[in-house]
Amino acid sequence: MTNRIAAKHPSAVLAGLDLLSFAVLLLDEQLRIRYCNPAAENLFAVSQRVSHGLPVAHLLGAPAVLMAAVENALTHNWSYTGHDFVVAREGARPIHLDCTVTPVEIPQGRLLLEFRPIDQQLKAAREEREAVQQRANQELIRNLAHEIKNPLGGIRGSAQLLDRELGRMDDGGELREYTQVIIGETDRLQDLMHRLLSSHRAMQPAQIGIHEILERVRRLIHAEFPGVRVRRDYDTSLPDITGDREQLIQAILNIVRNAAQAMVGDGEIVMRTRALRQVTLAKKRYRLALELQIIDNGPGIPAEIRDRIFYPLVSGRAGGTGLGLALAQGILQQHHGSIDAESLPGRTCFTLRLPLQNGDKTKK
Repeated sequence: MTNRIAAKHPSAVLAGLDLLSFAVLLLDEQLRIRYCNPAAENLFAVSQRVSHGLPVAHLLGAPAVLMAAVENALTHNWSYTGHDFVVAREGARPIHLDCTVTPVEIPQGRLLLEFRPIDQQLKAAREEREAVQQRANQELIRNLAHEIKNPLGGIRGSAQLLDRELGRMDDGGELREYTQVIIGETDRLQDLMHRLLSSHRAMQPAQIGIHEILERVRRLIHAEFPGVRVRRDYDTSLPDITGDREQLIQAILNIVRNAAQAMVGDGEIVMRTRALRQVTLAKKRYRLALELQIIDNGPGIPAEIRDRIFYPLVSGRAGGTGLGLALAQGILQQHHGSIDAESLPGRTCFTLRLPLQNGDKTKK
């Protein structure tokens, strides 16, 4: 029995497939690709123009599970599903997929393949759990910061008064070294408390180009780490985003500065921007989104903290506060975006995604 999709006009079918959140390929009788929707372009990192006419095996290989589902669908003219097969792409980690193969009858179309990444489903569930834990951690840190901030003011004021009195004494010079230490360390803690609290201030949104923000970050990093090479790989056709300029600069600067510090001031960082279509962010569907990848060739994130790098006060660097990535994540969440990281020795990639102004927002 052939799928009811046959009754619809081809253009209406393809227009509807464009809106789906999961990847779809349309194959002809010879198993050549005749159409791939935006979700498939994102998943397989290939455009509709490049994939058109390619044998499906050229894009996906010929895993036995998938080919069995295709053969059954062609033989019995009914939908079949292949579970947990792997697509390995050069330069990227393997993708684990389930695929439903459905016979159709439209011009140049014989089979419709629907792909649902298993790892993305697991990742979505993990991100939901991590988001709950992160909110609890951030609330705890904010409460602690408020409790600590007020006593610090009293300690600093008392140390200043004591320092002033010691300054009037002939033999108070040696003791003043201790009051200066108290004042200095109190200032450092107050700055830490300010950073913990300031990331939650009200946003001041405006239209801004992402590349303007990246160029500002690049100049700051160049001045602070002259031995670090920052390479740009920009999609200059991207439209402006709506966001708080200073907050976004701070979030991206935290990530890039972490990378430069991990490389001990000597290495390469790549800032890459791309447009993504049909993306889900914070449980909402966007027609168009920005993807920013920050890639460095440093030593990588230590394995023992890799799953906790966005938690406050977790740092893999001696002397680090562990606040930079936690603050960056909070800022991205305020902008309805997302951030995640993949790290191996020699390659660490932070991926930031933000909705674009002209993306139509719909519920997932």
